[in-house]
Amino acid sequence: MTTGRLLAEAWEIEPSIVIGCVLLLAVWASAGGLRFRREAVWFVTGVAVLLLDLVGPLDVLGDEYLFSAHMLEHLVLVLVVAPMLLLGLTEPMARRIVAWRPAAAVERVLRRPVVAWSLAVGTLWLWHAPPLYNATLASEQVHILEHLSFLVTWTIYWWPVLTPLPEHRLDPMAALLYLYAAMVANSVLGILLTFAPLGLYPAYVSPGDELGALRLIRGTWGLTPGPDQQLGGLLMWVLGMLAFLWVAMAVIARWYRMPEKEVVDA
Repeated sequence: MTTGRLLAEAWEIEPSIVIGCVLLLAVWASAGGLRFRREAVWFVTGVAVLLLDLVGPLDVLGDEYLFSAHMLEHLVLVLVVAPMLLLGLTEPMARRIVAWRPAAAVERVLRRPVVAWSLAVGTLWLWHAPPLYNATLASEQVHILEHLSFLVTWTIYWWPVLTPLPEHRLDPMAALLYLYAAMVANSVLGILLTFAPLGLYPAYVSPGDELGALRLIRGTWGLTPGPDQQLGGLLMWVLGMLAFLWVAMAVIARWYRMPEKEVVDA
C-alpha cells in the first residue's frame, strides 16, 4: 500500500450525504442564489468541501485509523463549511426567510450570542466525551447525527457574525469577544485532548485494517496511537485558534471600513 493508492481508494460514497448536498444546492439555487456571482462561489464551494469532507479520505481515515484525521474532518465542518454556506447567502434571500413569522421567531432566539455560543460549543464538547465519540465509531447512524449536529449548531454560531442582515449582526466589539470566547473553549478542548492519556478512544489503539493501510500509517507516516492523538489535539488547538483569529481580523477590517457615524452608533 502506498500513500497515493490509499488516497485513491479511501472513499466511501454515502447516498444520504450526496442527496443532502444536492438538496442543499437545489434549495439555495431555487431561492435565487445563482444570480449573485460572489455568493455563488462561496456556497457552491462550501457544498463541494462538505461533500469531500464527508465521503473522502479524511472520513475513511477518521473512521478506521486516525484520530487526527477525524479531528481535521470536524474542523473543516465547523470552521470552513458552516461559514462558507452563510457567506453564500444574500441579503434578499435572508430577508425572505425572516419574513416568515415562525422563522423570524426562531432566528430571533438563535441569534442571541449566549444561545448560539452555548449550542455550538456545547455540541463540540459533548461529542468528544469518550462514550459518545466511541459510539460514533461504532454506529454509522450516530456518526451521521454527530456531523449533522456540528454543521447545524456551528452554522447557528456563525450567524451573528456573518449574517447578511446588517441589523442582526453583532457590533464589532461584541463580535470580537464572541469569537474570543469560542476560541478559548475550542483551545481548551484541544489542549485536553493533546495531553489526555492514551486509550481515550480505544478504536484508534487497535484499529481494524480493511484497507490494508495500517503498516503505511504506522510505519511510513509514523502515526502510532500516541502521536496520532497528540496531533489531533494540536490540530483542534492550533488550527482552531488560527481560524478564529482570521475571522477576528476580518471583523476588525470591516469595522475599519464602517462609516464614522455607524461606528459611533455601534
